[in-house]
Order: sequence, then C-alpha cells, then structure tokens
Amino acid sequence: MRGDGAAPGHYMGAIEAARSPGAVPSALGTLMDRDTRLKRLKFRAWHRGTREADMMIGGYFERWHAHWDDDEIAWFEALLEEQDVDIMAWAMGQQPVPQRWRGEMMRRLQALDYVELPR
Repeated sequence: MRGDGAAPGHYMGAIEAARSPGAVPSALGTLMDRDTRLKRLKFRAWHRGTREADMMIGGYFERWHAHWDDDEIAWFEALLEEQDVDIMAWAMGQQPVPQRWRGEMMRRLQALDYVELPR
C-alpha cells in the first residue's frame, strides 16, 4: 500500500482527487498539477518515434492544449497510450475510430489543419 492509502496501480477518481487541492490524477495514477501534466504531455506528444507522428500528435497538442479542461487532458493522456499507427490511421480516416475515442477531440485531430509542414 502507498502512503496515501491507495493500492498500487489504483487510479484515483474525481472525488478522491478533489481532496488534494490543486492536483488531479493522471493516466499513470499519480497526482500532478495542470502545468506538470501539460509539460509531460508536450514531451510525449513531440517524441513519438517517427517524424510524421511527432508532427501530427505534437502539432495537435500545440494547437489545442491551452483550451483543454481536465477531462480533455485525461483524454489526450489516454490517447497517447495507443499505438501511433492506430492514432494516425484514425486521424486520416484509414480505419474506423473506436467508440471510446469518438467525439470533438477526435474530430479536431482528424481536421489535420494544425500540422505545420516543413519548408
């Protein structure tokens, strides 16, 4: 058991997180403030492993992150756990988007208007 009383790997829910002022649960089950979460997400979005994935996922992060609420941050954290090839296929319409990822955030990803092409 961890010092906070939660079992290892326990994902803290919204009510439990509310007891920790200024901190929210991440997909990893740790408490981080908003700025820390966004810095971590920025790094992960821009370091995917291929230039194409970096441009798509990192560009999406840069375009939209400033407007995200906690639920949208959690959505993006969870999306980054998916394989890049799947994320890119969903964004480009090459494969159907699984139900759990459908919604406004995925529609924005599919727009691809945030990708800056190198000159």
